[in-house]
Amino acid sequence: MSDVVWTRPEVESPCVKICVVHPVARLCTGCLRSLDEIAGWSRYTPEERRIIMADLPNRAGRLTRRRGGHAARVKPGTD
Repeated sequence: MSDVVWTRPEVESPCVKICVVHPVARLCTGCLRSLDEIAGWSRYTPEERRIIMADLPNRAGRLTRRRGGHAARVKPGTD
């Protein structure tokens, strides 16, 4: 029996197991992917994954922290 672990040369998932979808931006607050990207990740080519991974840092600014109480209510077009 070999101690060699089989690996595939593909881009890993950016998932950090914090799966909460921002109600306005519609992005996962953990990995910053859209729901469509999360659902399709296993079917994407390595190149498609690299493109998405490269764009993730640009998405962080789209998420704003919501405050509690009355201010936490989401109104269309606002955070």
